Order: sequence, then C-alpha cells, then structure tokens
Amino acid sequence: MSDIKKIETFLYDEADLLDNPDLDSWMNLFSEDGTYWMPVKEDQEDALNHVSIFYDDRVMMEVRRRNFVHPRAASKDHKVRSSHIISNVRTAGNNDKGDLIVTSNFQALVFYRNEQRAFGGKYVHHLISEGDSYKIRHKKVTLINCDAPQKSLTVYL
Repeated sequence: MSDIKKIETFLYDEADLLDNPDLDSWMNLFSEDGTYWMPVKEDQEDALNHVSIFYDDRVMMEVRRRNFVHPRAASKDHKVRSSHIISNVRTAGNNDKGDLIVTSNFQALVFYRNEQRAFGGKYVHHLISEGDSYKIRHKKVTLINCDAPQKSLTVYL
C-alpha cells in the first residue's frame, strides 16, 4: 500500500470512530503526549498564548469521553449521529520532531437533539509511525467559520 493510501486509510478509520462514536478507540489513536486543538482564529499561531475553542491533552480527552458515556450524562438523552467526509489529503513533510505533517479538508454533519449542523474546514495531523500504522501526536481542526460564535460541540470533529 502506498504511503498516501495508508495515510488516507488511517484518516478514514479515525473518521469512522468519530461517526460511531467510539471515543475509547478514537483516543487510542493518539500518542501519550497527543493533543487536539481547535483554534478560534484561522491564522492562530498557537494554543497556549491565545484563546481557543478547545485545546485538549489526553487528560482532557478522557474527561470529555467520560462525560459523553456517563449513564446520567445529558448526551445520553439524545443519540448523536454524524458523518465525516475527508478529502484532499496531502503530506507536507516532517516537523522538527520528525512527525509527518498531513493536511486534509473535511466536512461533517452532526445530528443531535433534532438539529442538524454542518461543519467544514481543514485538518492538520502530526503523525508518528507506529508499526504498520500511525499515532496522532497533534491534531488541529480549523473550522471555516472558526471566528464565528459556536454552539456547544457535542462530539469531536
């Protein structure tokens, strides 16, 4: 399998885990030092010196996962359905840590509490080779409308 095909398959598998949603398996895609970031501005330089929609490390991902699956969580009152479409997958070299940088476009439809919402934007994944697959060291999701007011996000994009 070519490298780009292997990367695409990895990203499609990640999207499938988010669509199910299987947050336990999804979190296992991340390295122990993995982070997940959604900036509030299109050209935001970093997550630590600026406000973000969210910036989660593994601990925060675990907190969100527990809240999502807790039997008394409000999210349990209504099923969450989503569909992620990923396209234009490109490699952009390696960073100074040796991570493979992958960019892609995405669209996601989320249906929750009788409301359908559409999201679109760009993903940037920092991937670490692990055996025949990858681990995510960092994932950045830049929404097309990141600087617009956002309702609460029920699931990860």
